[in-house]
Amino acid sequence: MSEYEEDIAEAIRVILGTTQGERVMRPSFGCGVQEFIFGLTDDTSLHLLESNIQEAIRNWEPRVHEVDVKAVPEADDPGKVMIRISYLVRTTNNLFNQVYPFYLFEGSK
Repeated sequence: MSEYEEDIAEAIRVILGTTQGERVMRPSFGCGVQEFIFGLTDDTSLHLLESNIQEAIRNWEPRVHEVDVKAVPEADDPGKVMIRISYLVRTTNNLFNQVYPFYLFEGSK
């Protein structure tokens, strides 16, 4: 992975880790994944989580396109959802994947 592509991966992690309203000069920056903490892992909630992440990446990371997000609950840990993100880098048209563990409950494994 080139430095450029590593920068993109890091930018996506920053988007996911930033709560909307956290940045004073850019209150709409970030992603609302924190709203799903202590939430359910039913199909509706997982779809909303996927949509929220996909929209945030499309809005805040212009270097990628064809963003696909899947939220998959861990079978052995009910408090953990694995967020699988795939995207194409615009300049190289290379496909990349990222997996972001999301913990719904404090103290999960």
